[in-house]
Amino acid sequence: MSRVVVVGGGPAGMAAAEAAASRGVEVVLIDAAPKLGGQYHRQDGLSSEDRLAPSAAHADRRWTSPENVEHVPDASAWAVEAVDGGHRVHVRVGLADDPSREGRVFATRALVLATGAYDRALPFPGWDLPGVFTAGAAQALAKGQGVAVGDRVVVGGTGPFLLPVASSLVGVGARVVEVAEANAAVTGWLSRPTGAMAGWSKAGELARYAGVLARHGVPYRSRTAVLAAHGAESVESVTVARLDRDWSPVPGTERRVEADAVAVGFGFTPQLELALAARCRLEDGFVAVDAAQGTSVDGVFAAGELTGIGGADLAAAEGAVAGFAAAKRLGAVVEAPLRAMSRVRAGRRFARALAAAYPVRSGWQDWLRDDTVVCRCEEVAKRALYRAVDERDVGAAGPLKLVSGAGLGLCQGRICGRNAAELAGLDDPAAFAKRPIAVPLRLSELAEESRAEAPVDAEAAARPFGIDR
Repeated sequence: MSRVVVVGGGPAGMAAAEAAASRGVEVVLIDAAPKLGGQYHRQDGLSSEDRLAPSAAHADRRWTSPENVEHVPDASAWAVEAVDGGHRVHVRVGLADDPSREGRVFATRALVLATGAYDRALPFPGWDLPGVFTAGAAQALAKGQGVAVGDRVVVGGTGPFLLPVASSLVGVGARVVEVAEANAAVTGWLSRPTGAMAGWSKAGELARYAGVLARHGVPYRSRTAVLAAHGAESVESVTVARLDRDWSPVPGTERRVEADAVAVGFGFTPQLELALAARCRLEDGFVAVDAAQGTSVDGVFAAGELTGIGGADLAAAEGAVAGFAAAKRLGAVVEAPLRAMSRVRAGRRFARALAAAYPVRSGWQDWLRDDTVVCRCEEVAKRALYRAVDERDVGAAGPLKLVSGAGLGLCQGRICGRNAAELAGLDDPAAFAKRPIAVPLRLSELAEESRAEAPVDAEAAARPFGIDR
């Protein structure tokens, strides 16, 4: 089939669609959200044609969907199927709670996966109380709906994302009591000075966020974490404490802080389900790609947080490279996008420095009590997880799910899976992401015959840009 299919409407997916469309090929842009832009460009009241452009180079203009791009909003891509000559993407179109949503199948010889990532939340006593949010959810409510998650909010976790989250909360009237950063960020950046310099353009943005917090008297405390949330029916206070280098709490530094909400984020977990379904190879928990964003599977490209956490600018640059490569595969005349590829190289240096400055260290496991809930969907406590590991000698995610119940709930391990794997000693960060059905479906939807697009043809495709893997 002679069109590019892009899954994901954030900075990477938008850039991929725009790049491929600029070379005259037809593009289908599938997005789970009603509006394009993803979390980074989330704004209230903008139509899909009125989103901000996906890259910093175009940040001063609106992004208009090209005529040869079909935008499919509110679309959940639930499976990728390999067929002769390409792939089929199975999609349900409509709101998740709408029983009449439509099934569609898109066939392509050039598939771009830009499914992004979601917040990683670490468990702690009381994290299952109402009033505990992920940092991304708190920001989404603030930026998308103008709603504050609470009147007095503690923001905790690690990474520079905590600053825009706190700033967004301040902007909608919340009092941010403090920002608790688990790492010593300044010294962490010193370990990779060249990578830090590669992201120098972001310094002004971070300075603006820091200025907002300073003007509102929000304290920023490094080597500090939220160890517990307290309350009868919802959050009423939290315990914060200093951490040592490995994130174990320093005895005697505990403080009780009044708050009615907590927003926590410990980096991001890539959304790997479709990439794994397509049999893409992983490296260190992310999709491995070549210089043209090609994966280990012919005809499948990946861009954005799937390939490493590096921010919107890197995601957009990768998306552009992937879009051009996908268009090239379909026969379009494309020269190697050297500028975009250069931005990718610089962005990846910054991403490596980011990962080195804000690691998640093993001491977080010391925060948990035996009765601390690890899997919130199935209410599996730490002691039950450990008992399953000790008594049944499980060595893989599948058996661990069956004997402990962790990861069997509605979220299918998206929230608890990575944490449960680490607690169980499983050396596979993607252990819980191997799902043939990527999102929840009704049985009736699974049995229904979906409306299929034109079949994939088996025409041979040139290797993108002539670059070997």
